[in-house]
Amino acid sequence: MAIEMRQQMKLAQQLVMTPQLQQAIKLLQLSRLELQDVVRQELEENPVLDESLEMEENKEAEQLELTEKEAAPEPEAVDFKEVTAGEETLREMDWESYLEGYNYSAGEQYFDDDDDRPSYENILTKKSTLFDHLMWQLNLTRLSEKETEVGTEVIGNIDEDGYFRATLADVAAACQVDEPLVEAVLKRVQDFDPPGIAARDLRECLLLQVQQLGMEGSLVEVLLRDHLKDLETRKYKQIARTVGCDINDILLTAKIIATLDPQPGRVFGQDDVHYISPDIFVYKIADEYVVVLNDEGLPNLRINPLYAGEWKAGQQADAKVEEYLNDKIRSAMWLIKSIHQRQRTIYKAAKSIVKFQRDFFDRGIEYLKPLVLRDVAEDIGMHESTISRVTTSKYMQTPQGLYELKYFFNSGISTNGGDFIASESVKNKIKEIVGSEDPRKPYSDQTLAELLSANNINIARRTVTKYREMLKIGSSSERKRLF
Repeated sequence: MAIEMRQQMKLAQQLVMTPQLQQAIKLLQLSRLELQDVVRQELEENPVLDESLEMEENKEAEQLELTEKEAAPEPEAVDFKEVTAGEETLREMDWESYLEGYNYSAGEQYFDDDDDRPSYENILTKKSTLFDHLMWQLNLTRLSEKETEVGTEVIGNIDEDGYFRATLADVAAACQVDEPLVEAVLKRVQDFDPPGIAARDLRECLLLQVQQLGMEGSLVEVLLRDHLKDLETRKYKQIARTVGCDINDILLTAKIIATLDPQPGRVFGQDDVHYISPDIFVYKIADEYVVVLNDEGLPNLRINPLYAGEWKAGQQADAKVEEYLNDKIRSAMWLIKSIHQRQRTIYKAAKSIVKFQRDFFDRGIEYLKPLVLRDVAEDIGMHESTISRVTTSKYMQTPQGLYELKYFFNSGISTNGGDFIASESVKNKIKEIVGSEDPRKPYSDQTLAELLSANNINIARRTVTKYREMLKIGSSSERKRLF
């Protein structure tokens, strides 16, 4: 067959992702705080974009300031005498009140009442980290300059749980010393507070705490050194036979071991508390649920009237200036339109979720129905990908509590009656059964499956295991308590 070149016409449809469309899709999946950051950044970069609420407040403030100036009386000339402070005045001065009331920073807040002002001690809010705490102890220890360098390297390789995560060879190579010196310094660091710090594994961490408690040679040390795996699986009878002591002594020793801290560094953790601001509020008024969008914190955007007037008037200006203004105005208008479209889409999706999950809002999690993205997408006439983006990192405040929108979408499990129940309801049922079990005789996964079957929930044992692990609930041997 001969190869030849020829022209051919073909008609096809193709979706072109313009920058404006990409921005609209991006705004859909942003969380509330992320959207606020995007809007603030756009306000800083785009001179055409304006926040109307701030302008109105500024006008009111300026008007109030002019009114106060007009009403203020003219100051009269008064002869002031110079005030001198003697030694008696300095001795009688309340320095504690002075320190508490003194303005130390330019950005100091002003308080109408002195009782509302925080004390001077409360201004220092920085929390000491684990690294700072260990370095403070290292600097108080009598070590040579080289040993201090090695100790600093050792402390720098301690993670947030308090474990030493490097090797002796790594520290020796970094400090150009021998491994025996590194091991000696590591032993010094392991004597620091908190007990168990700088251990290389769990066994060493617990043994360090036992040594600092003065329990060397006791049954506690024997169990930690030789029978830690059996303690984890609670094989107390087997340990008693191996050690040659009464099982009650083993139970008492295990109870003492349970009081030790497997993560000594977590007391210095500085986990930031992330507060969730709901995007949607659902209120029950009479017998109907009302969906309200949370617009708090989102500025009311508009085109600056100054630039909008010049743009509409078509005044003669430099070509580059006109092109710049037109580009910024189009960008601002598209951002405003995209935010409005985002809010409308969230509102429609929330109303659809409320319609499908009416029983959940009325009765609780036991009545949560199976729901997929396709159901909501078909209900409001949108694509599944749009619903997926809308429900990402969005939260709804309901009469039943605060939930992420993704929470309402879950698979269904068949019941003995031929109906379907949501997987989240099954997880909640497993949590309730485990919470009411006898700690001495916890239920196995097979028993949990049988109990669920008695509640008209058909579920296999392996599914029970999967849900139990998702709920971070241990196995029956791990949940067993003999004391």
